[in-house]
Amino acid sequence: MEKLNIPNDGEAISFENSVLSTPNFPIIPFIIGDGIGIDVTPVMMRVLNAAVKKSYKDSREIKWLEIFAGKKAGELYGELLPEDTLEAMKKYKVSIKGPLTTPVGIGHKSL
Repeated sequence: MEKLNIPNDGEAISFENSVLSTPNFPIIPFIIGDGIGIDVTPVMMRVLNAAVKKSYKDSREIKWLEIFAGKKAGELYGELLPEDTLEAMKKYKVSIKGPLTTPVGIGHKSL
């Protein structure tokens, strides 16, 4: 995950023995997305940040980690869904994805 800027002041959400455990400063990976993603994803993040602030004051805060898919991943990694993104999604358990463009004529393959 060399190309990712992982927050050093957050922790991963854990899932053990069918129990989800969320730390006070969870790291949540997000994919901005293509097209309107740049418009809607930052707004969604502001809404979630405001909700957490209102509910928990300063005792909890989401630590955002940008991961890549789609056009931006293609530019950075040369592929639409890089292994860094998959690894981060597995490690941090909860992720958010903005809308992505479907490549014309080729689509996306299911994993």
